[in-house]
Amino acid sequence: MIRLLALASLACLPLLAADDYKLGPLSQENPAAPKGRVIQMPEHVSKIFPGTRRDWWVYVPAQYTPEKPANLMVFQDGHDYVGVKGAWRVPVVFDNLIAAGDMQPTLAVFLNPGHSGGSKPASAWKNNNRGREYNSLGGTYARFLLEEILPQVQKDYRLTDNPEGWAIAGASSGAICAFTVAWERPDKFRKVFSTIGSYVDLAGGHVYPSLIRITERKPLRIYLQDGSGDLDNPFGSWPVANRQMAAALAFMKYDYTFTFGDGAHNSKHGASLFPEAMKWLWR
Repeated sequence: MIRLLALASLACLPLLAADDYKLGPLSQENPAAPKGRVIQMPEHVSKIFPGTRRDWWVYVPAQYTPEKPANLMVFQDGHDYVGVKGAWRVPVVFDNLIAAGDMQPTLAVFLNPGHSGGSKPASAWKNNNRGREYNSLGGTYARFLLEEILPQVQKDYRLTDNPEGWAIAGASSGAICAFTVAWERPDKFRKVFSTIGSYVDLAGGHVYPSLIRITERKPLRIYLQDGSGDLDNPFGSWPVANRQMAAALAFMKYDYTFTFGDGAHNSKHGASLFPEAMKWLWR
């Protein structure tokens, strides 16, 4: 009878739903942590991606001083990362980690994909140059950052010249974009944070696992995340592709970690682990 009662009690307990990830304390504002500033920059009109324009922002930590050049982290789909009440809350996480000494003072650049033609859509996810900029292989997007965007930041702020102090991040197509930048320019970017990465055949990105295996190891540190509920469609399987990326990085003895959960194609899992991922990436 006691066993039956115990089983009945267990049956009444709520089951943990798949993809049920929550933000932790390091993603919550801490009154004791000095607050950085988020500055909306003037709309950028690109020459490398002609006719495109985009919104972007810069986070400057409270601890920044011109006497000591800061580290840098660039976020694709910046609108999704810049808010202090949104999915990622990057300014809050950076405030907390920098105050705790888990990160050095680090500027963040939040950059939306470009849009050409008429007025930009209400949602930056629908900016019409996103796929071209983010999914394409090669060095064009890295050139765009290094020649158009970052010189504007460096007019006002000093950034370290050490590539170990430059990181780049993104989700989905923004993730493969981030990896491509570091792959093409490890002399500038050495750290990658990739969540639900689109390493599938949207524009040839499915070649990366093979390419990693046949290319001399590059001095990169890479954090990968994906989930078993991610996309599976004619372009490929996101869970399979991310597992193949992790296997290739392991084969080539990269400094990497891979966190695989039960999440879908969203930011829930990635955002929940973001603070600890930053500790790992910047250790």
